[in-house]
Parts: sequence; structure tokens; C-alpha cells
Amino acid sequence: MTLPPDTPPPRFRPRPWIHLETPQAVELWIDEHNSALQELVQPQETGVGICFTLAEGGNVTMQTTGDAVVLDVDQEAEWIAPLISAATGAEPPRGRVWILPDDRLVQLILGLSTLVLSTTLVVGHPFGARGRRLGY
Repeated sequence: MTLPPDTPPPRFRPRPWIHLETPQAVELWIDEHNSALQELVQPQETGVGICFTLAEGGNVTMQTTGDAVVLDVDQEAEWIAPLISAATGAEPPRGRVWILPDDRLVQLILGLSTLVLSTTLVVGHPFGARGRRLGY
């Protein structure tokens, strides 16, 4: 996709994913991304999160709040639903937005780790109908 010459470059660029194999590695990744979000995202911005581009196709956009993990699974990534359920013990939602307890974040990232191609910070993502404030 080529952008018109007067289009500003994307604010955030995809970062190649490094497979995380232990809970400690996941916790370190969470801390690093939390710091990046706090540094790069303005407090008034909503729809803040991380988009996981899956190697086999599709995107899962994640946002954390004080007590929940919100996942927006696009249509191309619907194939990942059984893995999300297995990793977190959650039942699939009726729509594409999953709401998981915040204590499932490490298990979720461990479960997704081998399937992720890259990650990109996002702002302005609707997360269903709710563009939430920074809570990562």
C-alpha cells in the first residue's frame, strides 16, 4: 500500500515479535510495553493498546484496564478463538470482543507467543464500541 506523498508517516511501526517462553519473560515484556505506552501516548488518548499481527493471518488488538484484558479479534483471526479459550479458560464471546480477567494476561501472552509475527502500539482503536482510556 502506497500512501500519498503528503501523508505523515505512521505514528507507531510494527516491531518483530520475539517468542516468550516463560512467565518471567512475559512479565518483562509487559513492563517494557507499559513503559513505552506511558512515554508515547498522551493521557487524553483513547483506544490505546497493542495490535498483535498473527503469522497465519489476522490481528488481535489488546488493551488492559485496571481489572480486565480486552481483546478485539478481527475476522481474519477468528481461528485463534480456541487457543484464547484454552490459554485463559474463557468462553468465546458472541461478538469479536473478549473481556478477560486481568489475572489471565500472562497465560494469554504465553499462549499467543508462538503465533505472533509482530506487534504495533495503537491509539484510537474502538475496542467494540468503547474507546477506553490508557490503562495498560
